[in-house]
Amino acid sequence: MPSDKLRIIAFGAHPDDCEYVAGGTAAKWAAKGHAVKFVSCTNGDVGHTQIAGGPLARRRLAEVRKCAEILGIQTQVLDNHDGELMPTLENRKTIVRLIREWKADLVISHRPNDYHPDHRYTGVLVQDAAYVVTVPFYCSDTPHLATNPVFLYSEDKFQKPTPFSPDIAVAIDEVADKKLDCFDVLESQFYEAGCGATPDTVPKDKAGQEARRKKVREELRTHFAKGEKYRKSLEARYGKKAAEKVEFAEAFELCEYGRQPDEAELRRLFPFFPAK
Repeated sequence: MPSDKLRIIAFGAHPDDCEYVAGGTAAKWAAKGHAVKFVSCTNGDVGHTQIAGGPLARRRLAEVRKCAEILGIQTQVLDNHDGELMPTLENRKTIVRLIREWKADLVISHRPNDYHPDHRYTGVLVQDAAYVVTVPFYCSDTPHLATNPVFLYSEDKFQKPTPFSPDIAVAIDEVADKKLDCFDVLESQFYEAGCGATPDTVPKDKAGQEARRKKVREELRTHFAKGEKYRKSLEARYGKKAAEKVEFAEAFELCEYGRQPDEAELRRLFPFFPAK
């Protein structure tokens, strides 16, 4: 890759997490020619009420591959069971290798406080990798990074021990439909409601099914319309006038681990911010 092209890797616990928190920003990076990879740390094999195991894991892999085509990125699903991810040394080394192999400039993950153990331990594993990716004799089968990446947390709603801080907000209005298109193909988790489904979640008739698809997409459109929620963070980099027009946004928190970027570097890492 040319040196002016960024390399971004995002880790989510399940096949749909990265798309949910960073799909729009990923599409913007990809549109500018930067390299983006989404990694799911589990295969999602229990995230449904009707199917599980290998059939569900294969289905969810196929779903995120379709998402990758929509967004213009790469994707990978690790073969860990859903609900069983642990912060082991083996898993830490896997994360280290993935960050090194991608030659990442920027790494995104969950925060380590979250409702789901897989989310929490994804955050822990990425945090634990945040220094040792630069240590030459740690996991020495993969060349270490000479420069530590910048690490970011993706958005969540949890308040304790500390609430999410929207240090960076990205306007995604022009790619909002691409992000929503991902959730049209993540059928097992959204159209079929995953492990929250009931026997009557998916209608039996064609008209009902079409109505269900439309309802799910409109609910997600409303959910992703976070321009007002992150207005102040948007104003910091887009200016007040431009920020007022933003409907859809994604936000990220700077991690205290990894490289600590100044404002100039943040603008290099997020090249869609307007010039000051």
